Amino acid sequence: MTQDDVYRTVGYQLKRVQAALRAAMDAALRAHGLTTPQYACLEMLGHRPELSNAELARGAFVTRQSMNVVLRNLEEAGLVSRPATAPSGRALPTRLTEAGEGVLEAARADVLAVERRMTAGLDRAQAEVLLRQLDDMAEALAGSDD
Repeated sequence: MTQDDVYRTVGYQLKRVQAALRAAMDAALRAHGLTTPQYACLEMLGHRPELSNAELARGAFVTRQSMNVVLRNLEEAGLVSRPATAPSGRALPTRLTEAGEGVLEAARADVLAVERRMTAGLDRAQAEVLLRQLDDMAEALAGSDD
């Protein structure tokens, strides 16, 4: 494979899109005082309140240690609340506050605008095919040691 061929691989192009998407999301979320992992955390809690730190970390593609920092910062900003002690076990269930719900709603609009910009060249059918193909690729690699 030549060096030019590397730029024409699916993996390279996926990474290129991921980097561009992250940069665009970071820029859009900055206006809301959020980082991309913080937004991901708020979004997940908006759909499934009381997720554990480990569940949030997996969903945001960060380590549990990084998620601890994310949650601490969101809590200090008044966007999420967690009990001082776990009601059972060790997990501290996290919930959005009213302020967190408001920030999430505003930030979501800007993130969706980034998504629309990214997919502007696709019609609905093409977007559905792409989503299915990306899901198939992720499933093909899930649990793979390669």
